[in-house]
Amino acid sequence: MTLSSAQSQILDRMITLVEAAGPIAAQTDKYFTNTASIVAENGDMEVTFAVFMRRRVVAALEPVVRLIKHFAPEAKVKRFVSEGEVVPSEHKLIEITGSLQQLSEIETLILQKTGFPCVAANNAYEMCLAIPAAGFMDMHARHGSGAEMNILAAYGAKVGSEAARATNRAVKGFIGSSQDLTAPFFGSEMGMGTMPHALVGYAGGDVLEAMKLFYKTLPEATSLIALVDYTGQETADALRCARWFYDEEKLDRRGKSFGIRLDTHGGRFAEGLDYEKSVEAVGNWLKVRGEYAIVEQVLGGRTVQLDPNNLLVDKVRRILFGKGVSVASIIHARGALDQAGFKAAMIVGSSGFDPQKCQIMGAAKAPIDMVGTGSFLPATLTETYATADIIAYNGQARVKIGREFLL
Repeated sequence: MTLSSAQSQILDRMITLVEAAGPIAAQTDKYFTNTASIVAENGDMEVTFAVFMRRRVVAALEPVVRLIKHFAPEAKVKRFVSEGEVVPSEHKLIEITGSLQQLSEIETLILQKTGFPCVAANNAYEMCLAIPAAGFMDMHARHGSGAEMNILAAYGAKVGSEAARATNRAVKGFIGSSQDLTAPFFGSEMGMGTMPHALVGYAGGDVLEAMKLFYKTLPEATSLIALVDYTGQETADALRCARWFYDEEKLDRRGKSFGIRLDTHGGRFAEGLDYEKSVEAVGNWLKVRGEYAIVEQVLGGRTVQLDPNNLLVDKVRRILFGKGVSVASIIHARGALDQAGFKAAMIVGSSGFDPQKCQIMGAAKAPIDMVGTGSFLPATLTETYATADIIAYNGQARVKIGREFLL
């Protein structure tokens, strides 16, 4: 997996951000600094660290490899997996051989830059495989803690997306980012963006007026995506905006594309739906009758009990038929646009599109063209905890009890 010049520069910027935070001794765990000081006083030795994860990941190791080469240029890094490879839990990712004094000082940084992008890559991989026909836009930036985290997460999404394409050539995967900083990871110089709710509010709560302002101010934009949930009239506003785009302005003839983004609040159903109508919509789409049969088909034919104590089934039902951006709401919007003659209009879905939601959307064949999501970020920080153990001192194998599998 090769990096373009622009992509390489983003990862180099990560190193700059680390250096800008101050001396390495101030950023590392104190017991590692203490170890480095003791070794410097009593005699250095060559050691080999083994780095692994406690959960399955997709290898996205370029950030940590670059960090090691920058701060410990004499150290040797041996990779046991290729970039983009699916790696089982407790499988050795890399070995680092070099000065104990030097490597001990940067062990904290090594662990920081290993787990996060690998878990993000695994999540992106699963999401892209689940809905191969949809393009994905990286919208995680506002959920991050700053530029360094943005770089690690977006790099993970890039690697996971490319790994999914390698597995299934039909996968579109991640096609853009919401911020300029990480856009080159997805082959673009600039970030992608439609409109936030703030712009609709600025236009008096009228999404069509917001879209007109968008087009007037940014006429070079190649696509106009209307955010149609602001007033709870997803269908009516989608059709109003489509008529303006196709019938009044005829912007499709000027090479522009139109779409709607569904971001319906999780506390209500999209316009025109309730639970029963949602079950009917999904059933008609899948040509299956009955809530039980629909859930069973989506779960791959597994017999299930529709009871409130079955948490998996309950989540499947909510994604299929529930409030917010459900499979039913996407089917309903697609039907309304098609019936009005706007079959070329795209549907963009956002709101909670994590791996599990994507898997259910994909299994239900939801007619979604693009997913805007930051939910490839690790669900819990504990997922990202990488571990490094020294497995050799001056060439002599030695490791703590319980980690013999690293030898």
